[in-house]
Amino acid sequence: MEEFTIVQKIAVWALPLLFAITLHEVAHGWVASFFGDQTARLAGRLSFNPIRHIDIVGTIILPLIMLTLGGFIFGWAKPVPVDQRNMQHPRVGMIFVAIAGPLMNILMAVLWALIAKLGMNLTGNYSWFGVPLMYMGQVGIMINIVLGVLNCLPIPPLDGWRVIANLLPGRVAWHAFKFEQLGFLVLVVLLVTGVLAYVIMPPISWLMNIITSLFGLGVLY
Repeated sequence: MEEFTIVQKIAVWALPLLFAITLHEVAHGWVASFFGDQTARLAGRLSFNPIRHIDIVGTIILPLIMLTLGGFIFGWAKPVPVDQRNMQHPRVGMIFVAIAGPLMNILMAVLWALIAKLGMNLTGNYSWFGVPLMYMGQVGIMINIVLGVLNCLPIPPLDGWRVIANLLPGRVAWHAFKFEQLGFLVLVVLLVTGVLAYVIMPPISWLMNIITSLFGLGVLY
């Protein structure tokens, strides 16, 4: 998309990014509600309305800056409130709550693949509509797979960490949770040093190849 203007890039990236990070959070709330915690529901966060989930920095400012500069696009929504004390089986419940986010992203990647395929089929007589739809679908696939894989890493505050922490013995888990505040710093260091890309690119490429091959989309980027 190097030939796109910044306005065109925003138009193509806005909806896929917005839904990727907001529905990721909604999925956490849905599963928490299923396991007995209604905190997110009572806070009005089990909504498809993206406005309820927008974080000014993580959802708008940072993605815009990164999109303008080019390269890796990253962002987040306001975390859905979850209180595992309300769950009958807190540890099991929190594991499923954590898994729900990345699974939602993979599901959305498949849905965006369908949209990309539809756009591809419309690039003949309806190219004015089909081409933007195709690009938007491609972006949706990429964003959701990246977010899904990234959140599986066992680093706080990512979902993979939540799974690991709730599998640890009680006392060990209690000590592990004390280091959560260092997680974001670790992520930044991994990102800057290139280690993060080295770790997540193989599974990202693998998933993208599966989805694009399944829908006959070819190589996206």
